[in-house]
Amino acid sequence: MDIENLKASVTGEIDARYHQLTELSLKIHSSPELGFKEVKAAAWLTQYLEENGFSIERGICELPTAFRGSYGRGKPAIAILAEYDALPNLGHACGHNLIAAGAVGAGVASKLAIDQFGGSILVVGTPAEELYGGKAIMADRGAFDNLDMAMMVHPGAHDTATTQTLACQGLEVEFFGKAAHAAANPEAGINALEALLNSFAAINSLRQHIRDKARIHGIITDGGEAANVVPAHSAGNFIVRAEDEAYLDELKERVINCFIGAATASGARLEYRWAGIRYAPLRNNLTLARLFRQNMQSLGRKIKLADPSQDFGSTDMGNVSQLVPSIHPRVAIAPAEVLVHSPQFTEAAASEAGIKGLLDAAKALAMTVVDLVANPEIVIKIKEEFVQHK
Repeated sequence: MDIENLKASVTGEIDARYHQLTELSLKIHSSPELGFKEVKAAAWLTQYLEENGFSIERGICELPTAFRGSYGRGKPAIAILAEYDALPNLGHACGHNLIAAGAVGAGVASKLAIDQFGGSILVVGTPAEELYGGKAIMADRGAFDNLDMAMMVHPGAHDTATTQTLACQGLEVEFFGKAAHAAANPEAGINALEALLNSFAAINSLRQHIRDKARIHGIITDGGEAANVVPAHSAGNFIVRAEDEAYLDELKERVINCFIGAATASGARLEYRWAGIRYAPLRNNLTLARLFRQNMQSLGRKIKLADPSQDFGSTDMGNVSQLVPSIHPRVAIAPAEVLVHSPQFTEAAASEAGIKGLLDAAKALAMTVVDLVANPEIVIKIKEEFVQHK
């Protein structure tokens, strides 16, 4: 069977599984689970893979809801990554139900290519992308060490073969002051809330003097208990983002100085903790991205290689992309005015357009697997690009 006929076969395999993949996606959507608690989603996905000939390893990397499904042996070893965690209160407002069902659909369809040309296809279940950086933990624990490349497709409002993301790290801060009656003897108190508010003011001033793509944002998680008591404790969560890791390190120091200055001015004691997980910026492998774009175009999507107007976020797929050649394209499932992480996007993730995006993404991934296993010279070019730009 030639390559084009094989591509037609893998896309036909996904069409034949339309109802199964739709049901799986909607089932995950209707039962949203937060990071590291995706027990149902992980069980449904591994069951589907196991029923379709994949060898399953559950609880990999000491993470109960992480898994690896494998089919075939040898090189190239191609991974399709699945995300399936939801957001607090919003459910699947990032469309991870579509990512998950699309990943297993692409994996099962790719068996046809592995049977003909060899190599191996893996579907790797990666929990807790939203809040805890599951892939970063898995990367540190060796989950991606023996792969030749990794791919996943994220739903969005535009069709693009590459995605721009920022390095980021979370920060927890606390101020400890001294309680006092706010009317009778305020001079006896040390206001921990004012220290936190002054930190916000300093960060707002700092924003005028940082690079365009850098971001600093945060919330107050404890601001006191009663208006007539000088707050003895305050706390907040912040995220610092930058285009590269070197500037992130520089920006982190400047941000902490905002809190140190507020502590000095108020007399409150500062304690802070940087998150143990750090999201790396995404390294798009352009050779691999162009293959994916060609396959998406063959499905009738007017997909760009990159979209300069694209919003910036962060993803733990960035950590994977530092280790192996990777792509993280986007497939449009909603109009441009619908924002990811909104109630409207939650609806889109269960819509007809969402299912269409799932199927197109799965088809393009499976067709890209065909290109990779059938053309060893392309695999060499992908690896050469990765080494040259590391």
